[in-house]
Amino acid sequence: MDRSDKHHHLPLSKIARQRDSEWIFRDVPSDITIEVPGRTFALHKFPLVSRSGRIRKIVADYRDSDISRIELLNLSGGPETFELAAKFCYGINFEITPANVAQLCCVSEYLEMNDDYSKDSLASRAEEYLDSVVCKNLEMCLEVLKQCENLLPLADDLKIVGRCVDAIASKACTEQIASSFSRLEYSSSGRLHMSRPVNCESDWWIEDLSVLRADFYQRVIAAMKCRGVRPESIGASLMNYAEKELTKKASLWNGSGQPGSGSGGQERLVVDAIVSLLPVEKQVVPISFLFGLLRSAVLLDCSVASRLDLERRIGAQLDMATLDDLLIPSFRHAGDTMFDVDTVHRILINFSQQDDSEDDLEDVSVFETDSPQSPTQGALCKVSKLVDNYLAEIAPDANLKLNKFLFVAESLPAHARTAHDGLYKAIDLYLKAHQGLSDADKRKLCKLIDFQKLSQEAGAHAATNERLPLQSIVQVLYFEQLRLRNALSCSFPEEDPKPMFHSWRVNSGALSASMSPKDNYASLRRENRELKLELARMRMRLSDLEKDHVCMKRNMEKSGSRKFMSSFSKKLGKLSFFGNSSSRASSSPSPSRQSHRTDSKVTDRTF
Repeated sequence: MDRSDKHHHLPLSKIARQRDSEWIFRDVPSDITIEVPGRTFALHKFPLVSRSGRIRKIVADYRDSDISRIELLNLSGGPETFELAAKFCYGINFEITPANVAQLCCVSEYLEMNDDYSKDSLASRAEEYLDSVVCKNLEMCLEVLKQCENLLPLADDLKIVGRCVDAIASKACTEQIASSFSRLEYSSSGRLHMSRPVNCESDWWIEDLSVLRADFYQRVIAAMKCRGVRPESIGASLMNYAEKELTKKASLWNGSGQPGSGSGGQERLVVDAIVSLLPVEKQVVPISFLFGLLRSAVLLDCSVASRLDLERRIGAQLDMATLDDLLIPSFRHAGDTMFDVDTVHRILINFSQQDDSEDDLEDVSVFETDSPQSPTQGALCKVSKLVDNYLAEIAPDANLKLNKFLFVAESLPAHARTAHDGLYKAIDLYLKAHQGLSDADKRKLCKLIDFQKLSQEAGAHAATNERLPLQSIVQVLYFEQLRLRNALSCSFPEEDPKPMFHSWRVNSGALSASMSPKDNYASLRRENRELKLELARMRMRLSDLEKDHVCMKRNMEKSGSRKFMSSFSKKLGKLSFFGNSSSRASSSPSPSRQSHRTDSKVTDRTF
């Protein structure tokens, strides 16, 4: 075996001793051994005592009995840092760098290597380098902060962390001010204005800050906000940090969709820190980012304060959200719904009650924009469509309780929906997926629908929808009749300008409150079939009438003959709304017969 092999198999402790002997006096035998965590050093008392107050006191305490071994088990920085301190005691030069200055400050404090025991001490040199070199450069400050992560709490007590945080914030603010001045120019009128819009591309520090751990990052961003760094830059930094710490960590998820073991604690701190740092200004960060934070907060079971804050911020700009944003998975309960309906309900409440929530804010400048505090009608319309689509998405869930569906559907004011097609679709899907609902529950659901706000296609579908309660189908048919009658009246505005709206009167046996629905069921079913048939006939007659009306106008323009008007009046007289039916011979007038009489009177009075 050659010499290189022999050296390779030497114990590590012996290799370390050989390395120490390279800078330790070889001609003077060692008289003291210093033990630090992970390593021992064979040194000499005199150089150590002359520079270190702590070692001087220990040696002095054992003056009577010659001490040959000292244990420094609480030393910060590890054996490498102590080696630098020992070299300083021996007068051996080495370079102070951002990678070791924090450790040197801590070890000099622990060993009491300050000006009280020697001039030009290690502590003074490290402090000078920290103030005059490190704090002038943002990258160096970040590197020192990374080193301080393993030196707490001593690094914080020595204000190393605080000085670096303040230096980073001041540097970023100064650069933004200089960038703003560089964009100023005079207009033709002699006024100063920005030549280019503000963007965050020049804020190169955004990417650099992502190397910090959550507590240091939180302190840096808080210091930047206090010094007036632009909210847009703060928001961009938060998004970049969240992407690095959350979305790129595979440990956040495991196969079951739950947080990975041992990973939730750090991610939970990250989410809480980011939420606490969000700018108060509205729309600084996209709403999709807020929803992403909310999903993480739900998954990681973050603090209630963080979740409520996110829900309030999302509610203030909910009109910018999409359906995918609202589909927040339900992570925690195996037998619960697929999506977190309760969270969405709270968001909708925040959206609808922005006036009330903003009265409670400590800072009245929160969400200051040019728009009013309460939701505009345009925002309400957008959110109502979004909610209807959300209801349609969650309706097929077999575990979705009726009260939760109702809470979400009723969370918006009544005037928010200009059309009820989306709501009708969602309710129909819910009825299809929950066929065991009682008649009372079905009626409760259908009370949400304003059948007058259904489109013609939705009304036609509802009229033949057997999943709806019978009373709801009757309402649909009635409003379909009114729509057709109004369309007819609009065809002849010069003849009778009055709209043909009448109060809703149906057979007293159909919707009588004093009679049991079971007793009237057969009658209602029969009348429902007749109404459907009459509605189909009515549509065909209306189509023929429109064609005749066009022909009539052409003939009147050509000949002006009154005979054509007489023949057309006869055709119009044949048209009846809900006409006589041989199947209903009841002595009491039915809605069809009342409508027929009314229509006949209108026809006779017109022609």
